[in-house]
Parts: sequence; structure tokens; C-alpha cells
Amino acid sequence: MLFNIGLGVVFTLGIVFTMFMLMDSWGGASWVFGSAVSIIVGGLALMRERQKMLTAVGGLAVTAVGVAVSLIAGDDLPQEPAPITALALSVLVGSSIRALPRGPAAGIAAGGVVVTGGAWFDGWSGVTSLTTMGMIAALVMGSVLRGLDRNRHANASAPQGSWTNPPRS
Repeated sequence: MLFNIGLGVVFTLGIVFTMFMLMDSWGGASWVFGSAVSIIVGGLALMRERQKMLTAVGGLAVTAVGVAVSLIAGDDLPQEPAPITALALSVLVGSSIRALPRGPAAGIAAGGVVVTGGAWFDGWSGVTSLTTMGMIAALVMGSVLRGLDRNRHANASAPQGSWTNPPRS
């Protein structure tokens, strides 16, 4: 709960900061599309505990659309994913790797790598570097936490029977 509150504060401050920076540098309404993508993916990252699979797939889809639209628009729109979108996508992918069964987790991880690779079609920039570092961190941390969770469950004592569910011998 506390982690999500902090994450929400970081998302909000990051989106507002990026919005003002884009208003100052790109001008016009260039900030609208990236801010909308960041708000949607950030919101999905904050709701990930309710439906890990659906929020991760939704975050991947929205980010992929954002990357595709920014590639098609060329210099008319800032490069996607924006830093907060990349952070939210990393949270979604890392959380999915940690908690989902192997098959869906591998699919989400592969989708994250594909979306990150798609951002590189626009060339090297700070945005692509940040996105790549976030995805690498998500892949590593999600796998490490998954392994730690598995070891913790393997070392836990067997559940005790109760009068409604007596132990079987």
C-alpha cells in the first residue's frame, strides 16, 4: 500500500514535470499525447494488484500504441515511451514476472522486450536508454523476487489441519 502511494506520487510529479518541459520546449499541444499515455499506463501500474495479467497486457498495448504513433508522427510528437510510461511499464512487467505462472510471465516479458526494441527504431536518445534500463531492471528484479518467493514458500512449514480440514494420513 505504501509502495503504491509513493509510486503514485512519483507518477504524478513526473507527468507534471514532463508536461511542463514539453510545453516549454516543443510548445503547442505536443504534451497531450505523451501525458495521456503516461496517465493510462501509470494508472494500470497502480491497479496491478487487482488483475496482474490484464493490467500488464493493457500497459504493454497502450505503450506499444504510443511508440507506434510517435514513430509515425516523426518529429511532430516527442519520442515514446516517456520516462514515466517507461517506469510504469517496468513496474507492470517486473510485477508480472514475479507473480504470474511461467507461461504468461514469459509472454509479458517478451512483450516488454519487443516494446522496448520498438522504441529503438526512432534512434538512440535519453528516452530509449531510460526505457532499456527500466526494462532490464524489471526483468532482473522480477526474476530475482520470483526466485526468493519460491524459496520462501519451499522452506515454509506445512499448513496445520483444522477441525474443518483435518490432516490426512
